[in-house]
Amino acid sequence: MTESTLLTVALQDRSYPIDIGAGLIEQAGKILAPLIQKPRVYIVTDENVAEHHLAPLQDSLQTSNIDSDYLILPPGESTKSFANLQVVVESMLSAKVERSTTVIALGGGVVGDLAGFAASVTLRGIDFVQIPTTLLAQVDSSVGGKTGINTGQGKNLAGSFYQPKAVLVDTDTLATLPDRERLAGYAEVCKYGLLGDLKLWEWLEKNGEKILSGDDKAITHAIEASCRAKARIVAEDERESGVRALLNLGHTFAHAFEAELGYSGALLHGEAVAFGMLMAFDLSVRLGLCPASDIDRVRTHFETVGLPVNPPELARNFTADVFLKHMAQDKKVADGALTFVLLHGIGQAFLTQNVSPRDVTATLNAALTA
Repeated sequence: MTESTLLTVALQDRSYPIDIGAGLIEQAGKILAPLIQKPRVYIVTDENVAEHHLAPLQDSLQTSNIDSDYLILPPGESTKSFANLQVVVESMLSAKVERSTTVIALGGGVVGDLAGFAASVTLRGIDFVQIPTTLLAQVDSSVGGKTGINTGQGKNLAGSFYQPKAVLVDTDTLATLPDRERLAGYAEVCKYGLLGDLKLWEWLEKNGEKILSGDDKAITHAIEASCRAKARIVAEDERESGVRALLNLGHTFAHAFEAELGYSGALLHGEAVAFGMLMAFDLSVRLGLCPASDIDRVRTHFETVGLPVNPPELARNFTADVFLKHMAQDKKVADGALTFVLLHGIGQAFLTQNVSPRDVTATLNAALTA
C-alpha cells in the first residue's frame, strides 16, 4: 500500500478515520474490510464519477471478497432532492440491503450528502463511508456528518447529522476533475484560512496557483490542513450548537444565491461561497469590525486564482429583498434572528446576531451593482 496520512475525527465511540493519499480507491477493499460489518456494500455515485472510478473501486472490493451493488445518479446540485432521496432508498431496499450493509458514497458533495442522508433513514440507519472525488468534498463536505437535500425553500433544509464510518480521500481523483470544479473546491480551502488560520491563508497566497495547477505536494498539504481544521471543530461541536457554525463563513449569502438561481450549473457551490465570503467581509467592514485592507487582500487573491468576486450576471435580475427572504429561512435562524459569521480580520471569524437588515441590504446591493 502507498503511504497515506491518517487523521481522526474524535467523537468517542463514533470516531472515524480520514485516510488521505494517492491511489486509495485501488486499495479501498483492504482499507475497508476491517471497518465494515459484513462483506457487502452498496455504492451510490453519479454518471461523471462512475465513468472514471466505479470499476476500479469494484475491482478493489472484489479482491477483498466484498460484494457490491451500485446506483448511478445524474450529476449536479439538482440531484439533491426528495425525489432522488426516494430513488436511492428504494433502490437499496430493492437490492435487499441489510442493517449490516455499508453504503459507499463515491462522488462529490452532492453524492455524499444524498447517500449519507439515505443511509441515515434506510432501515433506521445503516453504516456509510465517504469516498469524495472532488476537492470541495475532500476538504469539507465529506467530513463532519452533515447529510441532506435541498428543498424549494433553500439549500440543505432537510437532512440529518450522521457520521460516516470512514473517509477515504484519494488525491488521484482530482486528475479527472474539471478546472472549474477544482477552483470551486479551492474556495472551501480558503475558508479555513479566512475563518481561523492566518498562517494557512498566508501559505495559500503563495501556493494557491500550485494547488490549482495540479502540484501533488501542494494539493495534499491543502487537503490535510483543511481536514485537520474541520475534524478539530467537529470534535468540539458535532451538531453545530456553537463553534461549528463558523464553518458557514460566506454560506448564508451563498445559499441564498444558489436557491434563487435554482441549483443549476450556472453557479457552483464553491463559486457562491467565494463571493459570499467577500460579502461577509464587506458587511464586517460596514459595521466597523474589520479593516478594509483585509477585504482588498482577499479580493486580490481570488482575482489572481480566478475565483468570482461578484455574483453572476443572472443574479442582477433580482433585488436584495429576494435574497433576504431566502436568508430568513437559513438553518442558523434563532428566534427569528439570523446568525452571521463576520470577521475582525483575516483568520478572526466570530458569530453574531447583532446585524440590522439595513446593513445586510447595503451589502447585497453593493454586490448586485458591482
